[in-house]
Amino acid sequence: MDIEEIIENFQFLDDWDDRYKYLIELGSALPDFPENLQTSENKVQGCVSQVWVTAETAEGDDPVLTFKGASDAHIVSGLVAITFAIFSNQKASKILATDEKAIFDSIDLSEHITPQRSNGLRSLVERIKQHATQALNT
Repeated sequence: MDIEEIIENFQFLDDWDDRYKYLIELGSALPDFPENLQTSENKVQGCVSQVWVTAETAEGDDPVLTFKGASDAHIVSGLVAITFAIFSNQKASKILATDEKAIFDSIDLSEHITPQRSNGLRSLVERIKQHATQALNT
């Protein structure tokens, strides 16, 4: 699912209870993340829930990155799914240029998740952008 479709679906849902249910649905649609990849190296620090992320980097000067990951919490898994919809299968330069805060604000996400989840989401985005920076510097 792409981010435009997710934004459209969020805007269709008026009630935040329904939006939370949708977040949970998005998270449950994430592909299975192998247990052997749930390591401290792949763990995103700064998240209250456990979140793991890996990046596959294509060849080239401005490679495309594909992200996979998981969380042990339902709503956080949904946040991971939204984040991957924004950044996965994008060129590293586009990842670094993306204003994810504007996207999160367009669905009122910042106002409706706890400060701990906001911090974790910020940590996840930082990890993704670190992968993009490394991909450009290799």
